[in-house]
Amino acid sequence: MTQVLITGAGAVSCLGAGVEAMWQALCAAPGSRPLRAADPGARMPLPLVYRAPVGTGPGGRASRLAVMAAREAVGDAGLDDTDHARSAVVIGTGGGNADHWERPLDPGRTDTTPFPVASAVAAALGAGGGATCVSNACSAGGFALAIAVDMIRSGEADVVLAGGAEAYSRVGLGCFNRMRAVDPHACRPFHRDRAGTILGEGAAVLVLESAGHARRRGAARHYATLAGSGWSCDAHHLTAPGPDGAQIRRAMTAALTDAGAPADAVGCVVPHGTGTRLNDVVESEALGAVFGERLARLPLYSLKALTGHTAGAAGALGVLTAALILDRRTVPPNVPLGAEQDAQCPVSLPQEVPVPLVGRHAMANAFAFGGNNVSLVLEGRTP
Repeated sequence: MTQVLITGAGAVSCLGAGVEAMWQALCAAPGSRPLRAADPGARMPLPLVYRAPVGTGPGGRASRLAVMAAREAVGDAGLDDTDHARSAVVIGTGGGNADHWERPLDPGRTDTTPFPVASAVAAALGAGGGATCVSNACSAGGFALAIAVDMIRSGEADVVLAGGAEAYSRVGLGCFNRMRAVDPHACRPFHRDRAGTILGEGAAVLVLESAGHARRRGAARHYATLAGSGWSCDAHHLTAPGPDGAQIRRAMTAALTDAGAPADAVGCVVPHGTGTRLNDVVESEALGAVFGERLARLPLYSLKALTGHTAGAAGALGVLTAALILDRRTVPPNVPLGAEQDAQCPVSLPQEVPVPLVGRHAMANAFAFGGNNVSLVLEGRTP
């Protein structure tokens, strides 16, 4: 089977712009939380959102975030113009450029379609291998990466720029307020007193490349191999996961099988963990079913405790975090929970100091409304 390497990465979120800024923020997690910027014009009880830095320019905020991340990724990978011309683009997003259809239409503006994010990346970088926008809510970025892996394995592409992007939307925030799913304090996955989530902006784009192509062009390095993916849909409810977690388990098991990795080879999991009551419990139970008694000592890294829930970008940011953990052989410290961790979520969340990674593989999960689940398994480089 064709090996799919991650040869470049780019990111932007409330933690800052750039992969290195993101990693430094993850390693400084104890006691720190990103600022929560309110939208003073949003007439709702909790107008809270984790904002990301995004420059001015054409296109909506999601497109600009995606282009920022993609430019960093291709520079990191060292791709040249010839590589760009043949590269494909697959980007996931939940709300697309919602800022365009949430403000009065300018008669002179032509880019009114809410989901041109992948096309914006392709146009900005001169990628001529086709552009696909995936929009199945909060697992979109994970599905985009899984689709990109399939494209490379099938020979449809040698290089794919894949990931996710999400920008603030009053409609999205209004929906979460209406569902009473916004935590008034912070995004607190696995916390005993969690009361919902807080949405965040961000983007992560990875350069995925066949090992053969990377070797032929003399790629300097790669972070990890994107070794396997697993998809499932429980269709239990419009917003809630199936309480038995069966389809979440199915996605994780399928990803391990696709990667050819036993469960005991996984050294870290970046969970979906949104901070909503049911989601965290169901995912914890599903992780226990897959990893058994190892769960008590298998380190999880709770990314959303720092970035908020970045919806369509969440899966891609989770995979990037897993790739960095494999690359640096270190699991960053989680935002401390201490005695405030929910007893119904008996997962291991190392705190205070980083811990060395044990194992060759890492898993990242992304789940979405409608029961759209995706898990991805990464394999680290041979020491």
